[in-house]
Amino acid sequence: MASLLLQLAGLVVALAAAALILVSVIAFITATKMPPHHRHEEEKFFLNAKGQKETLPSIWDSPTKQLSVVVPSYNEEKRLPVMMDEALNYLEERQKQDPKFTFEVVVVDDGSQDQTSKVALKYSQKYGSDKVRVVTLVRNRGKGGAVRMGVFSSRGETILMADADGATKFPDVEKLEKGLSALQPWPVSKRTH
Repeated sequence: MASLLLQLAGLVVALAAAALILVSVIAFITATKMPPHHRHEEEKFFLNAKGQKETLPSIWDSPTKQLSVVVPSYNEEKRLPVMMDEALNYLEERQKQDPKFTFEVVVVDDGSQDQTSKVALKYSQKYGSDKVRVVTLVRNRGKGGAVRMGVFSSRGETILMADADGATKFPDVEKLEKGLSALQPWPVSKRTH
């Protein structure tokens, strides 16, 4: 009887180990595959401050800005101006204090039914498309999809996401950057090529 229990316990341990290995393999396979990054033809361009089409940059290009702020936006025509005013006032002031500091704000209109893109384009016209770019998605991809498209269109060495509703307080960005620097050598939010 004792040997039967011992054999049964061994079988249970072997099955548990096999199940753990199977779960680990499945987790590894699914975690390393990113969903395909597909852009509609219209999503490969943005309108510059003069209203002309320009090709969006790629995450695979070398970074040309210190900071990119990705702003996923869906039907945010009313709330976006408050957030953009705060963000751009902060970023412009920071650039005045440190002329080497460079930034961009990438507003991603996630298939909005309102005038979100037009509102964001006014900021591009005011500050220039080098500082504010608007990526207009053909269809709604959800917040995660909008963030992803914005990140893939960013030029910053550090890429942050800020909600269009103004939940992010921009003076806290420097605290976040200092915290990220303290985490080095791990490239938590830095682009690595």
